Amino acid sequence: MNKNNLVYFENPSMRGLYECMEEWQVVNKRRLLSVSVQQDRDNFCCIALTNPTEVVITSADGHHHAQVSRFGMLAVDAQ
Repeated sequence: MNKNNLVYFENPSMRGLYECMEEWQVVNKRRLLSVSVQQDRDNFCCIALTNPTEVVITSADGHHHAQVSRFGMLAVDAQ
């Protein structure tokens, strides 16, 4: 299943836009990979791509998921 990695921000000031983006990163514990900032009338707007970290490794039928152990070993979960 595909994950979304597109985020939109807007604020009347550039400082406010920065603070919104900074807060989003802290709350979501994700970083922004690429940003495009433009002014749209009285707002500063940003379309951003997030760093896609949601990779799920599964068997071909999708029933078995791979897990990384605390030792860094990749194993298949047979549930």
